[in-house]
Amino acid sequence: MGVDIPNDKPTWISLTYLYGVGPRTARELCVKVGISQERKAGELHEDELSRIAGLLETEYTVEGPLRRQIAQNIQRLNRIVCYRGMRHRRGLPVRGQRTRTNARTRKGPKKTVAGKKGVKDLR
Repeated sequence: MGVDIPNDKPTWISLTYLYGVGPRTARELCVKVGISQERKAGELHEDELSRIAGLLETEYTVEGPLRRQIAQNIQRLNRIVCYRGMRHRRGLPVRGQRTRTNARTRKGPKKTVAGKKGVKDLR
């Protein structure tokens, strides 16, 4: 899939290094292919690796195609100018989170805005 997975870790953990493969999917893959989850990834034979790669290509959307699909979904939301698309465009939380405090991940570092200066009485 174009990603180097670590050879010194158990197979199911190494598979999670692929974009779109989480712990649950990685364990499912090991069961479907018929290999031990705890076996090190470096110990796998070529035929086992090819079976895993074939299964990933046929049954799962991972890496490049998944990234492309997500980007297209966001572009579609932007094009139809729906609420979620506007939130994506402005870089704000999309799923209803509060923005008065928190939301720093989406909004980025704080940008300090100068406050109003007090008007002094001239008497």
